[in-house]
Amino acid sequence: MNDTETTPPADATDPSEGAVGRVILLTTSHRVAPGLLSWPAWQALHGADEVLCADATHPQLPYLREAGVRVEQAAPTAQELVDACAGGRTVLVVATAEGDRALTDGLARLAGSGRVAMPDLELLPASYDLPGARLLDLVQVMDQIRDECPWTSQQTHKGLAKYALEEAYELVEAIEEGDRKELREELGDVLLQVVFHARIAEEGGPGDEDEPFSIDDVAGGIVEKLIHRHPHVFGDDSAQTPEDVKAHWLRTKAEEKRRTSVTEGIPLGQPALALAAKLGSRVRTAGLEVAVPTGEGVGYELLASALRAEAEGVDPEAALRAAARAYRDAVLSAEGAGA
Repeated sequence: MNDTETTPPADATDPSEGAVGRVILLTTSHRVAPGLLSWPAWQALHGADEVLCADATHPQLPYLREAGVRVEQAAPTAQELVDACAGGRTVLVVATAEGDRALTDGLARLAGSGRVAMPDLELLPASYDLPGARLLDLVQVMDQIRDECPWTSQQTHKGLAKYALEEAYELVEAIEEGDRKELREELGDVLLQVVFHARIAEEGGPGDEDEPFSIDDVAGGIVEKLIHRHPHVFGDDSAQTPEDVKAHWLRTKAEEKRRTSVTEGIPLGQPALALAAKLGSRVRTAGLEVAVPTGEGVGYELLASALRAEAEGVDPEAALRAAARAYRDAVLSAEGAGA
């Protein structure tokens, strides 16, 4: 075989020349522990010709380096990134927590100009949020505004108490009105009150009665309570009907509280009709024979009506609100007729 058979023609070119290459923008979530990446993400990281990250403190970097991925700290412009892909190279950019808006906007402008041979562009999520992950965002935002907002930083449990009550009423109204958009918003407002109070409690106080606790302690406590009060779900007990579940709940609750009276734990500050109904429910559940007090005035009449409604399975508070809304509509109608 002679030399002419093995030497390429003088005008032959490397097939990689002119190849536009590939850009991979790897996005990670701060809601997932660093290092927990998907298999496609690890494949892309190990297969890239170059891995770049503008943030030297990015939480993923120690785990990438431990896995043998060489990461260069760099913040290339869109044009520099396109140039780095020349010859068919693959360049992977580990996005910062805030995202790389300037870079993505620059790539979009270059692609839209039609004057640049663009590499293939791929947005690759490195990890996916679990259900409830956005709650971590709420906790993080609450931390920041508690530290930096002049109004928020001065609030106390007592000062916020009225807002918790207001938000609860607004939630009930959204439920009764059947407004899904309002329901979603009011649930968020109620959730904010929970996170806000937990954030304040995390700071503790001067006395032992104010021992600090966090939102994790709050969540952990309710999780433990739910598991304990649902032995038919998490244990060996069984429940076939809602009545069985209620019996389980009442039995375990009684064991936990060790109350000496059925009236213990009933907040006297709640609306009067709801208070009367709650007392009636406790009495009826306990099987007590209690004479309904009688006396002059509308208060005793309302008490008897509330207890009768509760015994019939009707929430007197909700029933009166429904009647009050009907009355409001009648008022609006009368105002319209007289206009």
